Amino acid sequence: MRHLLSAADLDRTGAIELLDIAARMAATQEREIKKLPTLRGRTVVNLFFEDSTRTRISFETAAKRLSADVINFSAKGSSVSKGESLKDTALTLQAMGADAVVVRHQASGAPHRLAHSGWLSSAIINAGDGTHQHPTQALLDAFTMRRHLAGSTDNPDGVGLDLAGLHVAIVGDVLHSRVARSNVQLLHTLGARVTLVAPPTLVPVGVESWTCDTSYHLDDVITGQQPDAIMMLRVQRERMGGDGGGATGFFPSPLEYTREFGLDARRLAMLPEHAIIMHPGPMNRGLEISADAADSPRAVIVEQVANGVAVRMAVLYLLLAGEREAWA
Repeated sequence: MRHLLSAADLDRTGAIELLDIAARMAATQEREIKKLPTLRGRTVVNLFFEDSTRTRISFETAAKRLSADVINFSAKGSSVSKGESLKDTALTLQAMGADAVVVRHQASGAPHRLAHSGWLSSAIINAGDGTHQHPTQALLDAFTMRRHLAGSTDNPDGVGLDLAGLHVAIVGDVLHSRVARSNVQLLHTLGARVTLVAPPTLVPVGVESWTCDTSYHLDDVITGQQPDAIMMLRVQRERMGGDGGGATGFFPSPLEYTREFGLDARRLAMLPEHAIIMHPGPMNRGLEISADAADSPRAVIVEQVANGVAVRMAVLYLLLAGEREAWA
């Protein structure tokens, strides 16, 4: 694997291998000394053109736990704010000797452009591009599901297993969600069945070609299909426009959206007892998810964040370390 640009870059074997390595990385993070020498002397650049807290800190932590040197680059306060092009930024990073570049960009396809432009010899990792892809989020979601839903007493991390037979409901703003797109691809690769649930205005054109089912009725999916995991998507009002007071052209009002597509105490009680509640963050409490659901013992939202570090350590290891011993 040269780059990680999309969840579609991973076949079943590759995805399971990466998740298995992430499980081994997670085990090292339970030790008193968490740092590994694996990427000593390597340089990882976090190139973020969009604001981020969880993803940037997660990648920074992952690289530092592997002993890499980390450079954090934010478009705000940089030459990009003065009009520097993506190409010139890339050439600057190449001159600095970056071994891996983690890219988050508001334009769909920007990481792919960097990977195939010839401007950089670095490994490129897509940390979210527009409404297109977010492969490491899908990986950490799959890692979390495998631990809770596929693992056993003898194999708590589900090492070597896929997600065959599981049903995952992904609910909310699918139209603007790179998380939904990446999860649909990866979960299908791992054998899970996915149902997207959203108002018609927040379902992308062409969704019938995706490897999933679609529903406009959350209660029907919960009661009739009994999902093993329910993933609530953030309503991305910043991509919707509107009047500034919460109203948008995509649904009549926040109250109406919550009534039809929010996960609240009533719907929480309708879920199977073993079902887990997920959210990629940040959450709009009271809109797509209530405090009852977000703070429920069945919610694994904070665990998703922790698992993200192990998964991103695994990605960096596979891209930069090859067969080098990682567990010293």
